[in-house]
Amino acid sequence: MDAAFTEEQEEIRRALRELLRKRCGPDEVKAAARTPAGHDAALWRLLAQSLGLPGLALPTAYGGAGCGPTELVLACEETGQALLPSPLLGTAVLTAPLVEALGTDAQRRALLPRLAAGEPAALAAPPAALALTGPNTGDWAGGGRAGGVQARRTDGLWRLYGQADQVLGGPGAGLLLVAAHTGGYARSGIRLFLVPGDAKGLVRRRLTALDETRPQARVELRDVPAEPLGGEEAGDPRTTLARTGVLAAAALAAEAVGAASRALAGTVEYVGVREQFGRPVGSFQAVKHRLADLYVQVQAARSAAYYAAWAVGSPPEQAPDAAVAAPLALAQGLDALRAASGQAVQLHGGIGFTWEHHAHLYVKRAASDELLFGPVHALRAHAAGRAGLFTTAATTMTSTTTTTRGRAAA
Repeated sequence: MDAAFTEEQEEIRRALRELLRKRCGPDEVKAAARTPAGHDAALWRLLAQSLGLPGLALPTAYGGAGCGPTELVLACEETGQALLPSPLLGTAVLTAPLVEALGTDAQRRALLPRLAAGEPAALAAPPAALALTGPNTGDWAGGGRAGGVQARRTDGLWRLYGQADQVLGGPGAGLLLVAAHTGGYARSGIRLFLVPGDAKGLVRRRLTALDETRPQARVELRDVPAEPLGGEEAGDPRTTLARTGVLAAAALAAEAVGAASRALAGTVEYVGVREQFGRPVGSFQAVKHRLADLYVQVQAARSAAYYAAWAVGSPPEQAPDAAVAAPLALAQGLDALRAASGQAVQLHGGIGFTWEHHAHLYVKRAASDELLFGPVHALRAHAAGRAGLFTTAATTMTSTTTTTRGRAAA
């Protein structure tokens, strides 16, 4: 495919890259990730006010930049290169699209301008809700000490109780979008509810996560008042959650490619100056071959991520395979990031194996993303199922077997 970008897309990428290079080095990343909110609030405000990053894919009527999902995904490649700790994933990729798709007119007018202006938000639902590795038709809202999150209607008001774990961006979110059971266990359904970050009875506990740049929280709801997204007549959100999962897969794929390319570039630079036996390590043929193979792998993952970015931003009649392309791109991006980060540790030698070296930031991102949104083989298997490959293969095999048996009988 022709991955030529428009002038506007190139300008978005260039401006974001320049800003992050100045403000988001490895030391700044570690410091920001260890703040209570899990990100640099001043840098996030700058990204929101100067570049309109959280509102990139939102309409101008709601205070957004009026671009689209493609531009948002391409921006994620730049944030991935810097391993930017930010509420971007929870706010712009997960929460804002759901509010725009399912919210009432009043909810969209009230919430989307706030999100576009940079108010952090988080989706309190397990990764299974995004339907990346399997259908989200099961009872994925369960778990926790209270069986997940339950919603009950009392005196005309909805109230939530229960617990949601591993809420990405949960520590600093000013708005939570919570998935909860309704109707009791016998007739249980799932709905999404809006909960302000300062709601009475809401308790958030930051979790110790493998990847500090993706802060996670345990959200406990103790009879918390909530507003149903879409109003009282809202239907089951699982189809829309699956569509949001496609956007999330494309964004995460671009992030992984950005991180992999930065890890590779840092390794190439290091082996060019690190000497062993009187010559640069990078001059050895074995090292050249390893880096060349890695370069090819990263470039292939980049092509897949760009295709997914185009697919999620195109009308369904032009790109009907976005639900297949995005998870496959994510799988390939995670593979490339795992390989690039592993080689970065090895080719940096003794210093690369020290826990404090910045190469471990990429190792942790690779492992954490696969644990949260994978594993890779499950992403590929579910995408193949969506594409009908298993059904086609099974039908072909059955037809071949029947024909063979008929000939044998004859």
